[in-house]
This record gives sequence, C-alpha cells and structure tokens, in this order.
Amino acid sequence: MGVLPLAIPGYVMAYALLGLTGANGMMATVFGLELPRLSGYWGALVSISLYTFPYLFLNLRAGLMGLDPALEEVARSLGYRPHQVFLKVILPQLRPAYYAGALIIGLYVLGDFGSVSLMRFETFSYAIYLQYAASYDRIYAAWLALMLLCMTGFALVLEYKLLRGLSFYRTGTGSSKRAKTARLGIWKYPVYFFVSILMLASIILPVMTIIYWMMDGLDGFFWPNLWSALGSSVSASAPAAFLAATLAIPLAYIGVRYPTRSTRILEKMAYFGYATPPLALALALIFFTLSAAPILYQTLTLLILAYTLHFMAEAVGPVRSALYQASPRLEEAARNLGYPRFKAFMKSTFPLLRGGMIVSMAFVFLSAMKELPITFLLSPIGFDSLAVNVWSYSVEAMFAQAAPFALLILLFSSLFVGLLFAREWSQK
Repeated sequence: MGVLPLAIPGYVMAYALLGLTGANGMMATVFGLELPRLSGYWGALVSISLYTFPYLFLNLRAGLMGLDPALEEVARSLGYRPHQVFLKVILPQLRPAYYAGALIIGLYVLGDFGSVSLMRFETFSYAIYLQYAASYDRIYAAWLALMLLCMTGFALVLEYKLLRGLSFYRTGTGSSKRAKTARLGIWKYPVYFFVSILMLASIILPVMTIIYWMMDGLDGFFWPNLWSALGSSVSASAPAAFLAATLAIPLAYIGVRYPTRSTRILEKMAYFGYATPPLALALALIFFTLSAAPILYQTLTLLILAYTLHFMAEAVGPVRSALYQASPRLEEAARNLGYPRFKAFMKSTFPLLRGGMIVSMAFVFLSAMKELPITFLLSPIGFDSLAVNVWSYSVEAMFAQAAPFALLILLFSSLFVGLLFAREWSQK
C-alpha cells in the first residue's frame, strides 16, 4: 500500500487537491463540507509530500529488511530499553536508506514544475518557465537553471559526504538471523488509523476527485482530444523507450564485463541526465540546438532525445541486472565456435537480456508518458500530450475537462507501480 501513491504523479495530485477543496470542490458539492482551497506553499508541500513519501518508504523498508535482529538482541541483553534500542541501534543502521530516499525526494522537489505551478508557488523551476515562456528572457532563465544545477550538485555532494566512511556490515563470524514478525498488540489500532488516514489522503480522495470531475463533464466532447493526446504521448514515449533500452546495453555491458574506473564513470554518466532538473535539461537542449542544429528545434526528434537522456538511468538498471545473470562463458563458447565478437554476443548473451530490456522499455515508456516540464519546452507545435492537457486545463480551473486526461495518466502510472510489485514478487 505504501507504493500506490506513485501511481498519481505530482501534478495530478495537485490537480486532485484543487478539485477536492474550495467552494466548488468535490467535498463541498458532494459532502457539503467546504475546505479551504489549497494553494501556495502549503498546497505545494501537501501535494509533493503525498506523491514522494513512497520513495523514502521503499528505501527505509529495504533497510529494515536488511537489519540483523541479533543487533537488537545484543542491545537488549546489555540493558537497553526498547526505545533506546530503536534510537541507538536501529536508526543509525537506517542512515544510508534515509539519505538515499531523502536525496531522491530532494532532487524531485528541486526539479518539480507541475505541482508548484498549479499551486502558484514560485520555485526555481517555475521561475525558469515564467522567464522563458512568459517573459522570453532566455538569459535570466539560463542563470536560474545554472543556480538550480548548483543546488542539485550540492545535494549530490552532501549525500556523498554523509555516507563516506560509514560501514554497517558484519565483521564477526556467523550469519545474520531472519527477522521475526512482531505483534503490535494494542498499538495496532493507532497504526491502522494512521495508515488509513494516509491512504485516504494520498489515494482514495484523489482518485474519487478525478472520477467525480470525470462524471461531471462526461458529455463526449473530450474523446477526440483524448485520443489525440494519447497518440501524441505514445509517439514520443515509445521511440524514447526503445532508444533508451538500446543505448543501455553497451553502457551496462562495459560496466559489468570490463569493470574499470573509466568504464564505471562512463556508466554513471547515464545518471547525470536523471539527476539534472527537467527544465534545466530542456533549456540546455534548446540553447544547444539553436546554436548547433537549428533544424532540430521544436521537433519530435529532439523531444525523443530529451526523454532518452533524462530517463536513461531507468533503462540501465534492469539491463545490468540481466547481464549479471548471463555467464560470460556463453560468449567464450560462441567465440570458440568461430563467431565474431558481435555475432557471439547476439547469439549467446542478447537473448538473455530480453527480459531486462522489456522492463527497461516499460519503465522509460511509462515515465515519459507522464513527463510534463520537458514536454512543455521541447514539444513540437500542436503537440498536446496527456500531461500537458492536465496542466493546461487545471491552470484554468477547468477540472472536468482535465479529468479524462488525468484518469488516463493514472491508469498508465498504475502499470508502473504494477511493474514494481511484479519485480519484487519475482525476486522472492
């Protein structure tokens, strides 16, 4: 349940909160309970928090599952009380997981555009868009993008500094114990209450809001626009997914088969595009194409390349995992049979990578389908994706018109969450 909010992108969450509150919101018209309309800092904070907390949940969950229960037993035998064990033994062990989750959330917040723009809270990303699209001041927008990149670099360096020198592995003999399920007893009631409130706020109410506005505007006018937007999104997302998965093969291959310092650096370069805030990446590509290749400016090709660069990191991981499971002896045997190096790879190793490539393409495709800021700045004239339609209608408070596009994005995002669950179940 803690992963399900990932199915609702940040800007869709912001749209749902706007459609939920206010005098004309769902709560007022259906339940007669008028809630103050969220906007500004608190609106952005609530919408982003409800969307991003699963990133921290997933990291902390993985960290807790990797803890050795023997550490708690030793601490209890030394006289520590349960709360002291938690504060002095468990929490320090979770620092790497917490730093990793906090870094992901921090990078997302720095690069977020959809939520803050709908909530009218001016951040670096929103200011970059306003200067570029509204004021046509590319120089000032470029300076803002550079400042945003510096903040992103600071976050990466800070995480590296915090993790440097930490070690939590077992140094003695023996193996770790398997954790036992603990009964909550009377504490289960506040835990269930907390989880219920969290799921209500992050999943149930947003989905109900989308469906409510969908039914309110269900007159058939949106179907042509909906299919057109879906076709536009697929026309950019599908080629980007294939290109990212294809480029991920050589990057993962040299990193796994030839693990040197230079190859590791080359492999990590795939993560630079993911760590770069989307608006900063889009602005850099605009400046580059206008000076070096003007023919690419505002073309579908440039949009596909931007998707590929930004989501390359999502494609490398599954391919690399598949390569670790493919024995290099298969290629050696093919070479001994007289096949050239490339043909030996295609005959022996490539068939074993198909599963990883399918997962890579699915990740990139679903992420590109809901990408908003890159699409805004780089899409061709007349290109209206699902994400752009949700944002455009929500800005004008046309919640009924935005609902079909938001619901379709929600369905595609649910596939992404389903893939996360499928990968976890397959590893058990």
